[in-house]
Amino acid sequence: MIANAPDHLLSLAELSPDDLDGLLALAAEIKSDPAAHDGALRGRTILMHFTKPSTRTRLSFTAAIARLGGTTVFPAPGELQLGRGEPIRDTSRIVSCYCAAVVVRTHAHAEIEEFAWWSAVPVVNALTDLHHPCQALADVLTLRERFGSLEGLEIAYVGDGNNVAHSLIEAGALAGMHLRLACPDGYRPAAVVIDRARVVAGATGGSITVLEDPAEAVTGASAVYTDAFVSMGEDDLRDAKLAALGRYQVDDALMARARPDAVFMHCLPAHRGEEVTDDVIEGPQSIVFDQAGNRLWTAAAVLVRLLSR
Repeated sequence: MIANAPDHLLSLAELSPDDLDGLLALAAEIKSDPAAHDGALRGRTILMHFTKPSTRTRLSFTAAIARLGGTTVFPAPGELQLGRGEPIRDTSRIVSCYCAAVVVRTHAHAEIEEFAWWSAVPVVNALTDLHHPCQALADVLTLRERFGSLEGLEIAYVGDGNNVAHSLIEAGALAGMHLRLACPDGYRPAAVVIDRARVVAGATGGSITVLEDPAEAVTGASAVYTDAFVSMGEDDLRDAKLAALGRYQVDDALMARARPDAVFMHCLPAHRGEEVTDDVIEGPQSIVFDQAGNRLWTAAAVLVRLLSR
């Protein structure tokens, strides 16, 4: 890495427990007093390079940048020379001449790693096929608001062990939570993510357990989390995934196995009738829109923290 390289947020594995706690505290501060960091990005331009569709991520970062006094540049896919064959290393070094930070949403995680390697400014992962750290930050902020503390919380994740699950695993380990994941064979989280998180959890008092039975994972949990069974770009896998994941649907019967005060979580967009029933996501235990709302405050906290260093 070049000398004086900037900090990036490519995954939560790069954070320490204190880093996570500090980001959540900063997000809570900005949420309680939106004017607290007015002008933090004044005179600064942030490039948002998205090659995948987005609602919450795009809007939350755009709104956060505006609230902090910055300017957003959002070229459509194909408008950058990057989409016409320019090497990532060249685009990254040129963008660093003009922008204070880059928010990237793309497919392969290796692409954002290469972009960050050559960048002279902070790069934020707004979703790759391996991690979704900004979502997990909003998730744990929402849990802390609801339960007061994250340490010792029992969280169940059921369904596809995908990028959302990976970042939740990393956040749970940093926060000392007990995370139980129920995933069928062939759809379990990456072993490298699990192994690394277990080392962190061993130091924070948390735990990471991978199961097959969704009922076992959910029993006694304070939160039940799921994500779409069929993600963007997986239409050709739809039938196979629905067949494998069908019994992992979160319905009233599964929620009843959790604690009476348990909450239901989903990163959205949800495919109602597939990974979750309409009754659950619209029910009194659902906090999915609290999660979505907190994406604004954690996006602001990430930008303030990275650009204040």
